[in-house]
Amino acid sequence: MNTPFDELTPEPRKPKRLSGLRASFLTGIVVIAPVGLTLWLIWTVAGWVDGMVLPLIPAGYQPEQYIGVNLRGVGVIIFLIFTVLVGWVAKGLIGRSLISFGESLVNRMPVVRSIYSGVKQIAETVFAQSERSFEKACLVQYPRKDIWAIGFISTEARGEINEKATTASDLLSVFVPTTPNPTSGFLLYFPREDVIMLDMSIEDAAKLVISAGLVYPPDRRPEDDATRRRA
Repeated sequence: MNTPFDELTPEPRKPKRLSGLRASFLTGIVVIAPVGLTLWLIWTVAGWVDGMVLPLIPAGYQPEQYIGVNLRGVGVIIFLIFTVLVGWVAKGLIGRSLISFGESLVNRMPVVRSIYSGVKQIAETVFAQSERSFEKACLVQYPRKDIWAIGFISTEARGEINEKATTASDLLSVFVPTTPNPTSGFLLYFPREDVIMLDMSIEDAAKLVISAGLVYPPDRRPEDDATRRRA
């Protein structure tokens, strides 16, 4: 027997037919987007290098004359070969002499000297000293106590920075990056006892910073230690 309340009872909602398609579409975007952006970036950089290198080659020696088509990436290969040759010559006695002579001429030009010295310092920092890297990821209390930030230990403080700081122990220079761009940040000096070392690698810590805390590294602690902490 029907009652007046039967009409007020809402019917159970049927699952939307498009929900499955929507989930599959979003999953496909997650898979395709990184691959597509990576290929697009490589394609764009290769075209930019080609546009810078190929016009410097005489018309009779253009790769298109021999290949038959304007193949993207040929300029990149030429640039790499040329760079290797220049580096090989620069390491020799003649190359060092030519570089010293050229730098002596540049140092006599007021404006060019400032630009050249700045660019050279940046290049040496980024490339020539590439073997230097952060030693370990760590946790520090920044910008105040009880607020924790991920940092990267670069070196131990030396010279007057370590001597004039009124601390009970040596200082560690810690780079605290910003999110989501870890290339900018703050260089801070912490007493050694205030720095907590992390087990995660530098790469995993960088991923955590770039993702704004969304991509956590796998737990690499021993099973017994992890069990004790969960207990």
